[in-house]
Amino acid sequence: MFDRRLVQNFDWILLLLLLLLAGISILNLYSATYTIRDVGGSQVFLKQIYWFLIGFSVFFVMTTFNYFALERLAYPAYIFTIALLIFVLFVGKVTSGSQRWLSLGPVSFQPSELAKIAMVIVLAKFFSEKRGYRGYRLRDLWQPFILIAAPSVLILKEPDLGTTLLLVAGSFSMILFVKMYWKSLLILVGSAASVAPFIWFNLKEYQKMRILTFIRPDMDPFGAGYHINQSKIAIGSGLLWGKGFLHGTQTRLHFLPEQHTDFALSVLAEEWGFAGTAFLLLLYLFLILWGLNIAKASKDKFGSIMAVGIVAFIFWQIVINVGMVTGLLPVVGIPLLLFSYGGSSLISTMAAMGLLMNISMRRFMFQ
Repeated sequence: MFDRRLVQNFDWILLLLLLLLAGISILNLYSATYTIRDVGGSQVFLKQIYWFLIGFSVFFVMTTFNYFALERLAYPAYIFTIALLIFVLFVGKVTSGSQRWLSLGPVSFQPSELAKIAMVIVLAKFFSEKRGYRGYRLRDLWQPFILIAAPSVLILKEPDLGTTLLLVAGSFSMILFVKMYWKSLLILVGSAASVAPFIWFNLKEYQKMRILTFIRPDMDPFGAGYHINQSKIAIGSGLLWGKGFLHGTQTRLHFLPEQHTDFALSVLAEEWGFAGTAFLLLLYLFLILWGLNIAKASKDKFGSIMAVGIVAFIFWQIVINVGMVTGLLPVVGIPLLLFSYGGSSLISTMAAMGLLMNISMRRFMFQ
């Protein structure tokens, strides 16, 4: 029997935020590809509209079942995702030197995007079952560390440093939420610092150059440092109110690379200035705060931890991309959530937003 309280508790604010972000994204993408229509720009713009339509369909599908059922499916979904990540290393499509895509006929997708959702669900199941009233010690966390390490290593092998960093940052945010002893945290940070040289020597050459040019942007201004230099020029030239819609010179003259994907925010900043960028970031801030409010209102531990995990991944993806395009972080190829062009990222994000809506709609229920 259908529960009318689900309709009464439908989260219209969350839906409105997603619609606003979708509208701004499509408008910005239209501008970013305006001058390349004769070489496929219009296809990029139309494809993103289709991806949003599919994304919102997935969003509503994710609200139709009781999210408590995900507790039973957490480990099978995690194992299935690991299998896909292994599979992509053998038969995945190679694009720009990275083997990240699996093709199903005309459709390609990134299993690493599924890994973010699977990680949120499996960690929420683990911490909802294993009680840590005063906090967790390192010896209590060996299972979550294995759960985090397995997909992280596989994604790093693709190689995809940005998604690996996002997966680790989001997962450890969930661990901090469920509480961890300070001594254990300090030991963990010290251990991570001690293996930094090993990580450095195992990075690809282009990844090392991105980090080096982040430290010294003038080191290779026409090579590894070109992206960030052009991005900062675009953002700075927008000033307070911007140059106007379709009037961004860095965008129109194609000085700005990857202007419809990783550096889509630079297009917005050039055309709409500080005011337009601040408005977009305020929408993201409200989305994060609203997600935390949903986590607080949840009546069960599993739903609350899962909501926090979704918000953590949203937060870190925004922080990494904004830091990247402004020169505060190295360029690691992370698109801006719900804003940059891309099907796999958009679909996985809308699925996560659907789970967040699911938790919000069932906040009156007790497990």
